[in-house]
Amino acid sequence: MIPATLFWVLAIVVFVAVEGITVGLTSIWFAVGALVSLLISFFVDSLWVQIWVFLIVSLLALFALKPLAAKYFTPKGHQATNSDRILGKEAVVLEEVNNLENRGRIKVLGQEWTARSLSEEIIPVHTVVTIDRIEGVKVFVSPKV
Repeated sequence: MIPATLFWVLAIVVFVAVEGITVGLTSIWFAVGALVSLLISFFVDSLWVQIWVFLIVSLLALFALKPLAAKYFTPKGHQATNSDRILGKEAVVLEEVNNLENRGRIKVLGQEWTARSLSEEIIPVHTVVTIDRIEGVKVFVSPKV
């Protein structure tokens, strides 16, 4: 039978390796439990006590420390997409924006977008507008004041 200390060392290596492959902040907590059980194995010979320590410490670390670690290791804020960069920008109306007739096009940053009026008003061609929001492939605009 494999000595308990060697078993816990192997468990630590396996859990750390799995964490290194997956990078999901999941198996690292079991490595912490295995480390504590390794330390306990130097003082307590009972394998059942070591297993219970492993389970309790692993689950406590998983549920208590994972949210805290995720808070500090996850990038903060909203990740902007290419379409997000046009929000708040000015654009020029290429085709009259008319919500009732379901038509309108604008050009912003060299790209054409389907447009709708934010205030339901008709916006004529060549009007400078501000992009207020995006829904799918449509932008909602309002005339620049």
